Amino acid sequence: MDSTFIQQEAIELLAAKAGVLHEVSRITESAMRGELDFEQSLRARVALLKGLPESVVFDVQQEITVTDGARELVSTLHSKGHSVSLVSGGFIDIIEPMIKDLSIQYFKANRLDIVDGVLTGGLVGPIIDRAAKGSALLEFASLSGVELVNTVAIGDGANDLDMMAVAGLSIAFNAKPIVVAAADLSITEPSLRSVIDLIKLP
Repeated sequence: MDSTFIQQEAIELLAAKAGVLHEVSRITESAMRGELDFEQSLRARVALLKGLPESVVFDVQQEITVTDGARELVSTLHSKGHSVSLVSGGFIDIIEPMIKDLSIQYFKANRLDIVDGVLTGGLVGPIIDRAAKGSALLEFASLSGVELVNTVAIGDGANDLDMMAVAGLSIAFNAKPIVVAAADLSITEPSLRSVIDLIKLP
């Protein structure tokens, strides 16, 4: 989702509101390169958001922008009877309105812990990490009645590798070198418009 389907990293937008962008960006980059355990890095970054008012969630929802070609990709796939799912190491609190707007049926993301209108610096429920993303693809394919050989996964960071390994076709999107090396195909432009051609959809 982040830096793939949308142009930003939602946690960095939240971090800017808290005045901790530098610290969070440093941890994010290290995690995306595969140098840190994702869950540990996520919890460390979210802890830095403690005390932010819940209103920043709405503010960040307004700041995120969909990647060029993403809406058209979803519309085209839906019109041809295909299923589109999203799984994110980011936050459902931020992306849920967009997901509903695009009529995306299956999705998973992390949830911020908010008590009395304030971010606690914690998370609610199981963490959507590298392993969870791989499991999500298996689950979404089953729910959609799609064989794994006919699935496509698009990602940009190390926590996408399990999901991409499970998929019938994997596409790295402006990705870290470790992801490009593992993917079947790679996109190096800031647009998803080429996906339809890459997956050879009639």
